[in-house]
Amino acid sequence: MSKPTALASVSSFADLPELYAELTATPDFLASFGDPIPLSIMEPGDEPAEHHMPEPIAAQAECGGIVATIFDLFTDTRLEALAPELAWGFVNSFHFVASKLEREEDRLADTLRDMARRLEPGEVFNKELEDTQLECQSVAEQRAAMEAMRDYAGAMFRTCAGRPWSPAKGSRASHVTTASQISALDFLRARAERRRDRYDPQGPVVVVSGPQDWHDWRILWGRLDQIRTRIPGMVLVTTGQRLGVDAAAAAWAAQRGVVCIAFGLYGRGKGKGFKRNRDIAELMPVEAILCEGSGIQSSLYDLFNPQQGHRVPTHVFLATDQEPAVPIKKKRRVIPA
Repeated sequence: MSKPTALASVSSFADLPELYAELTATPDFLASFGDPIPLSIMEPGDEPAEHHMPEPIAAQAECGGIVATIFDLFTDTRLEALAPELAWGFVNSFHFVASKLEREEDRLADTLRDMARRLEPGEVFNKELEDTQLECQSVAEQRAAMEAMRDYAGAMFRTCAGRPWSPAKGSRASHVTTASQISALDFLRARAERRRDRYDPQGPVVVVSGPQDWHDWRILWGRLDQIRTRIPGMVLVTTGQRLGVDAAAAAWAAQRGVVCIAFGLYGRGKGKGFKRNRDIAELMPVEAILCEGSGIQSSLYDLFNPQQGHRVPTHVFLATDQEPAVPIKKKRRVIPA
């Protein structure tokens, strides 16, 4: 399928599929599905051949529709509480396959670099080099397709579950979107190796931390929007909790297309939370939002505001600053027969 162009009018039924795709398919799906390489290798050892890709609009509609169907099926039933868990697993299946393909892509790229260093004359070597390059391109294309489907299914999960999708461990660093969620371990490892890639985003760091028991997300989103107006290239860093303040900040990052790095608790010992705080402080953040919580937030405040030396502008919200919690009435979506 070729990339769509603006259609001024529809002169025949043949124009309708292109017009429909133009109006509904997102750029990420068009980039990953709409312009495939002419030849591809489906599995190692296969000969190059012309294999079709799924239509962009079909891939987008089906992967999002499955997530929505899970929630629709279980809403207002005794299984409703299980819907987010099942939908999370569906999105994670794309992430798992994309991660496996990425490792295979890296392996093939290393093989290509090695072959390029030992160029040998002869048809056999040239054929092997061409096939390896095409296989690497094919795997990269497959990986991009899985990432596009994962990101769209993840967006549908966020819409239905009210919180952003994130993998159980590791990172969700996408080639096709900017709203990546990066594990602190991947981030620190990338910096230690001095690799400037998608696991080491460059930009001013803004830190958000607070308790899990926090319901007023609007006050956080409003302040984050103000900060982003002043610092458009910001990178968000949270303390990695899946509920409360950190979850609200991660949801804001997903909505606004901002890279989010989650500094979870890693390692052993009682002091791992305070070690995490020191790791965050070493990133030299330019601004911070801290919500009243535990000693973790108090420790961060002290690190950001020492008696002497560099101080980080810090916005502090008390629990009493929140608007009263409003119960959410869930409405069951009706699927037309």
